[in-house]
Amino acid sequence: MQTIDNTKPVMVTGATGYVAGRLVEKLLSEGVTVHAAVRTPDNKEKTKYLDALAEKLPGDIKYFKADLLDEGSYDEAMAGCEVVYHTASPFALQVDDPQKDLIDPALKGTRNVLESANRTESVKRVVVTSSCAAIYGDSKDVLDMPNQQLKENIWNTTSSLEHQPYSYSKTLAEREAWKIAEEQDRWRLVTINPSFVLGPGINPHATSESYGIMKQIAKGDFKMGAPEFNIGCIDVRDLAEAHYKAGTMPDAEGRHIISAHDSSFGELASIIKNEYPNYPIGTKKIPKFMIWLMAPSVGMTRKMVSKNIGYPWSADNSKSIEKLKMNYRPLNETVVEFFESLRDAGVIEKK
Repeated sequence: MQTIDNTKPVMVTGATGYVAGRLVEKLLSEGVTVHAAVRTPDNKEKTKYLDALAEKLPGDIKYFKADLLDEGSYDEAMAGCEVVYHTASPFALQVDDPQKDLIDPALKGTRNVLESANRTESVKRVVVTSSCAAIYGDSKDVLDMPNQQLKENIWNTTSSLEHQPYSYSKTLAEREAWKIAEEQDRWRLVTINPSFVLGPGINPHATSESYGIMKQIAKGDFKMGAPEFNIGCIDVRDLAEAHYKAGTMPDAEGRHIISAHDSSFGELASIIKNEYPNYPIGTKKIPKFMIWLMAPSVGMTRKMVSKNIGYPWSADNSKSIEKLKMNYRPLNETVVEFFESLRDAGVIEKK
């Protein structure tokens, strides 16, 4: 059992990000002082959503300049902290240079943050935001898992720099985190492995694949229907709660799949269509062969289509419920409130 002092400051990397924003909100609501490590702390346009939270919540926020690729840049922000949340990592499914845009910041950034933890005597707990992508690479992989379910003891072995580079980056980064953690005995590593993150963020204008999907659905990309692409879903607010508990519960340890629902793009579209019938959203499934034919024109490889469309997807979230005492909100609530937040902010046109 490890006791965490909630009166000590905690450090959050990538504090202006989608997931980190809700985590910082949770920490501030608990009266915690947050050391927000960001690339441009003087950019008030970037920090204004966090500043607004700090004004109304009991906790405090202090900004520190740090960069994933700048060795030692997290030392100042981490000083005096018992808990470190490393959320910063690029999330993009299509990039020009996977090594530069995904692998380097994910792997080197994780190494950089954890080496700072090794140098900072006050650190007792490090929580790393990993992903279900570190457990599987393609939906087809799930067929070979026990009970055809993702579990914490499974690792992604099918992704590479050329195929599913984002998943590869998350796998390399988490493996590196465990390697570094096992070479010392002062601080404990806990990892959070979320599925596809949805739900309203603190910044409705954020750039994220999650926001992109909502905008695609709204503008009619799914008007002919949706591909049978099955996914897991987790509300960003529940994900923030999981991070907080992973950092503060005395017995928290190991990996944790954080996924509330086994779902699909088709189900997400149907939920929005039911609530907002004026948007051009189809309810049919687009045949796999059509997706396969169209793949190159929309930036997808045919290998990606063949290994991911039409396969079931399921994750075992029982550890998170038992050990972190997670209580997940309904998918309908997550999707509708997410979509509504983007409409209210003018990101999605009202119809």
